[in-house]
Amino acid sequence: MNSAARIEAFLEMMSAERGAAENTLSSYRRDLEDASDGIDGGLARAGAADIRAYLDDIAGRGFAPTSQARKLSAIRQFFKFLYAEGLRADDPTGTLDSPKKGRPLPKTMSEAETGRLIDRAAHEAGDAGLGHADRLAALRLHALVEVLYATGLRVSELVGLPVTVAQRDDRFFMVRGKGDKERMVPLSAKARSAMRSWLDARAKVPAFGDSPFLFPAASDSGYLSRQVFARDLKGLAARAGIVSAKISPHVLRHAFASHLLQNGADLRAVQQLLGHADISTTQIYTHVLEERLVRLVNDHHPLAD
Repeated sequence: MNSAARIEAFLEMMSAERGAAENTLSSYRRDLEDASDGIDGGLARAGAADIRAYLDDIAGRGFAPTSQARKLSAIRQFFKFLYAEGLRADDPTGTLDSPKKGRPLPKTMSEAETGRLIDRAAHEAGDAGLGHADRLAALRLHALVEVLYATGLRVSELVGLPVTVAQRDDRFFMVRGKGDKERMVPLSAKARSAMRSWLDARAKVPAFGDSPFLFPAASDSGYLSRQVFARDLKGLAARAGIVSAKISPHVLRHAFASHLLQNGADLRAVQQLLGHADISTTQIYTHVLEERLVRLVNDHHPLAD
């Protein structure tokens, strides 16, 4: 059974019957010829064990799971064609599992970086030498950063907070998140203090007087836009000596969750604080739990080195 001839026949079918584009045909050719070269006797004669061994080999060569999955998809299509044409009595790919792509780990910040960011925001908010407009902006940014890291709110939830959150000075407040669901989130003493300082400054701006929002703005929504906060946060990061490209409001939300887990929080508790409807969404942080367990064993097990 000539593998090269079978591959050519498959590509002709893909072109004539399915109208596959040149780029698609070239991709199929590369993947199938690579597989045929990597399997003793060629691809057309391969069994399930041969194909599995080939997939293990390319994984060992460092191919990404997405590339492995693409190659397996081409091989599956090839054997479906051989089976449909009566050129093979079986399909050896039927029992093969696709490589797991996994979920990319969220970007986050170390506790030291987060501390540096917040310290810089506090320093700027307390700078008496700033002009009125700059000091107002610094106080607002300090409040935003403190509240975001204390609560792990989504950025849309944060910028749209009602002013009553700051007026009550409570250690917890209710926020309405995705699906119109309410959840309770905590406020640290530092976050409450930063909000009070911003509230005092806000009260002296006549244009903000009647706004129901904690962070009002002259926008269609009536409150600060996510884009403006993201821009200001990147500027703060640069001034704190942190690469601004790695910082966003969402990264601070991830830092909130990661740091809680690193310091002993339960995954279910973090799920509730983040407002995830399903625990599977929160499980992107299990790598943090795994690192913590390894550290726990290494630090406390009597036989650990």
